[in-house]
Amino acid sequence: MQLTKTEEQLMQFLWKQEKAFMKDLIDAFPDPKPAATTVATLLKRMTEKGFVGYKEYGKSREYFPMVNKSDYFSKQVNGMIKSFFNNSAAQFASFFTKETNLSDAELEELRAIIDKELENRK
Repeated sequence: MQLTKTEEQLMQFLWKQEKAFMKDLIDAFPDPKPAATTVATLLKRMTEKGFVGYKEYGKSREYFPMVNKSDYFSKQVNGMIKSFFNNSAAQFASFFTKETNLSDAELEELRAIIDKELENRK
């Protein structure tokens, strides 16, 4: 299951705050802020999708993420690799390093990350 771009933006606020009332989430948006009904609709859809849970306090609801941020983004990246790069992480890495204009320092940092991961697997 995927989030729309707007749902993902709202989810980012929720991941950052860890739990929040609707007013807190509306306040997190830049101006012009969305209508409360818009945020309520987004939260309802995200709850139905299983991304958000809530605890009721009278008429108020405190929302919290049901999906870990790193798990969500891992699935998104893996889906993109599968869809656009024939399920080849090497093709993705090649495209990423050539098309994003990384500096030499950034490429060296990526190399260090890969080297460290290879060392951890031994």
